[in-house]
Amino acid sequence: MHPSLAQKHRTLSLLLKEMGSVLVAYSGGIDSTLVMKVAHDALGPKALAVTAVSPTLPDMELEQATSLAAHIGARHHILETDQLRFPDFVKNDAGRCYHCKTDLYQGLESLRRELAIEAIADGTNLDDLGDDRPGLLAAREWGVRSPLVEAALSKQEVRDLAKELGLSNWDKPAAACLSSRIQRGTPITVQKLARVERAEAFLAEQGFLQVRVRDREGAARVEVDREEVARLLEPAMERKVTERLRQLGFADVTLDQAGYRKGGGN
Repeated sequence: MHPSLAQKHRTLSLLLKEMGSVLVAYSGGIDSTLVMKVAHDALGPKALAVTAVSPTLPDMELEQATSLAAHIGARHHILETDQLRFPDFVKNDAGRCYHCKTDLYQGLESLRRELAIEAIADGTNLDDLGDDRPGLLAAREWGVRSPLVEAALSKQEVRDLAKELGLSNWDKPAAACLSSRIQRGTPITVQKLARVERAEAFLAEQGFLQVRVRDREGAARVEVDREEVARLLEPAMERKVTERLRQLGFADVTLDQAGYRKGGGN
């Protein structure tokens, strides 16, 4: 391990150990997985992974999160939530993520109090601070700690450290909740979320690693990693994908030749 990375690992471990006990907002993505792994190493049973389950979380993500927590040996709790009961979330404006995270952290805070756990930690890394992330405001309002930021770990360093620690998802593509696929200003419904989830699961079954199916008022825009665009655009694959997504109820299907780009749903 590179000396500076080793030092940041020690800093991260010390930060978590000093919390005494911690509840980790754990999605199964690489950032929160690393926090959970180091927290478990530092605190053992005093570290608890909590995954919020709602219509915005794909089943595939929950399965992976559960498997990873078991591999780490960490305590894992499922917290049932449903952002769709909040009109401010459903209307899907620029504050959607804020309302979603407020719901999440409110639930985590109640659980923290119930279990007498000292702190709540999330998986925000240093690079996230430069993004448009209303959810970060909610985290600060609820006193959520971001140990990866406190240890000055960038996204690449998170991946490097996760690989060193033997985490199988160290190179997992970035993920986002299903609601991010619905065009802003268009109300979010269970039906729309389910349709997007089935479409993305189908593309994953075809071997595509980074996938977004953006719902644009009932039309689908398909994004895959730029290195995978050529395969998506092969005539046989294009027909297969277009046919399946229309079967799922999308009125029109566009295969994005520019490929996946972060924040493409904004």
